[in-house]
Amino acid sequence: MTCTIRPLLAVLLGSAAVALAGCTGGSSLSGMFGGSQTSPPPPVTAGVAMPASIRPEEIVGRWGLAAYHRPEDRARTEAAALNQCAQPYVINRSSTGVAMLGHDSPAVQDMMLKGGPDGKNYVGPGPEAGGADDREIVSFDGRVMILRWVDPEVASRYGTMVLVRCGAEGTKPARPKRAAR
Repeated sequence: MTCTIRPLLAVLLGSAAVALAGCTGGSSLSGMFGGSQTSPPPPVTAGVAMPASIRPEEIVGRWGLAAYHRPEDRARTEAAALNQCAQPYVINRSSTGVAMLGHDSPAVQDMMLKGGPDGKNYVGPGPEAGGADDREIVSFDGRVMILRWVDPEVASRYGTMVLVRCGAEGTKPARPKRAAR
């Protein structure tokens, strides 16, 4: 009878050890029998939004807007955008960042400027950088801003946006200063 009790006892003890390991959250049996215990995984926390290197105040204003699909059309499109200042695209300040148009909707939306882990800047709704409704700020020098939609389908319809800052109403473009004689 001893020969049949030992294997049965070993199976019961093994089953109990596995059941207890599942209850304690451990991934090995060594913690139950004097070995080192593994700590539970840290709780998952939401990612913190990274700040953009461009502040909302820098892009608020009146802009001429045009778009291109082929990179070789960029210079021509920049000139076309400047001609659109008669009917400017307006970016206003909002409580979360800026207020501007999104895609496929005539309603102005609150947008956030946000930095991505890749060092890029984005503008769009919500705190996460690089979302489907975001635009990547490809370049910005204070006068010209190039925006590309993150969503490839939206980008294929709207192209790459070129915004050229419009001068204040009633002002003429600044002329270069003459060199002193």
